[in-house]
Amino acid sequence: MLAKDKLFNLLNYPEKTNRAIVEGKEIEIKVYGEESNYNRMAMISHFLHNTDLLKEKERAIAIEYLRDYVSSIHPEYDDEYTSKVCENAVQLDLFHDLFDVPFPAPKEPKFTFIDLFAGIGGIRIPFGELDGKCVFSSEWDKAAQTTYTSNFGEIPFGDITKIKADFIPHHDVLLAGFPCQAFSIMGKMKGFDDTRGTMFFEVARILDYHHPKAILLENVKQLVSHDGGKTFKVILETLDNLGYYVKWKILNALDFGLPQKRERVIIVGFMDKDASDKFNFDFEKTPYNLNNILEPEENIETSLIASEEIQIKRQRKVEGKEVFYPSIWHENKSGNISVLPYACALRTGASYNYLLVNGYRRPSSRELLRLQGFPDKYNIVVSHTEIRKQTGNSVAVPMIRAVANKIVQLI
Repeated sequence: MLAKDKLFNLLNYPEKTNRAIVEGKEIEIKVYGEESNYNRMAMISHFLHNTDLLKEKERAIAIEYLRDYVSSIHPEYDDEYTSKVCENAVQLDLFHDLFDVPFPAPKEPKFTFIDLFAGIGGIRIPFGELDGKCVFSSEWDKAAQTTYTSNFGEIPFGDITKIKADFIPHHDVLLAGFPCQAFSIMGKMKGFDDTRGTMFFEVARILDYHHPKAILLENVKQLVSHDGGKTFKVILETLDNLGYYVKWKILNALDFGLPQKRERVIIVGFMDKDASDKFNFDFEKTPYNLNNILEPEENIETSLIASEEIQIKRQRKVEGKEVFYPSIWHENKSGNISVLPYACALRTGASYNYLLVNGYRRPSSRELLRLQGFPDKYNIVVSHTEIRKQTGNSVAVPMIRAVANKIVQLI
């Protein structure tokens, strides 16, 4: 009986020469970018989830990687039996942990999509709920890759700039929360002069090759006004030249049932003009309630409680202001304190103490995920520090869910 290996042990096997047997010949393989065990495992996980969609060459590469892996953990198997195992990996339940995840792929998908700059999968979740199947994902941050794998059973590929467009499977919808730091007011706002800003052109490169039916792009609201609007104009013109009819709007997470003031520009495009004409950003506002986000105080770790010095300082700064509970006390860059029934936007590089629940403690990992609308079944497998970073970089899931519902009805 084949061993069911734990998800995070999948990378622990010896380095092997990249090779595959294609049309009876052994060839050297460079799937994308740098070669590593991680890259091979990404290929294997995508193969296992999309075995019926892969081209013959990609299938051969994945099976060869799989053969290397199985040989390393089961040296007692002869070559014939190893090959049989690899050819039937899904049926033999070899990678059980890749499928026993909170957000498995639908068994009978209605459409396909790819998840670029995937982060921790906030854009992916709503499209999966609508019976969409992710056939390719990419995320370069190692901790985010770990979180993503634990929740979706798919190891995302790394640096998208190293991945050829023809390596990516055909898909109906392209999703991309391309890096926003280059346009964020919290960053240096260098836009396309910043390498991260040019990541939009990686999206354009893939669109130019695959021409999916629809796209959803997400970024900070400052993208719209950056460089006097010139940056955004380039993006819209590029999408137009690629054949997409585009609509966009700045949406706020507060309007979608989340107690977080988080404004983001959402760009939606269709290859079909009629679909674009029918699409709109008209959504009924959903009320939020901070009580639904906060964990019971007895569950809060003492490490999240601010020092007595910080608490006293906060109390002094709110003297004369209306203080109520529950609330989140927000300290801005000038040191002013606001007592609010919601959180200001979660930020990746912010001070540990810029948001304090009821003025005395920091939000927990689960609360941070809830503030972005992630369901409680979402796995937490990294440190609190990483969760702060990941949620700061993520999206408001209910906002994406509302947009996704309208997109899927039109493709």
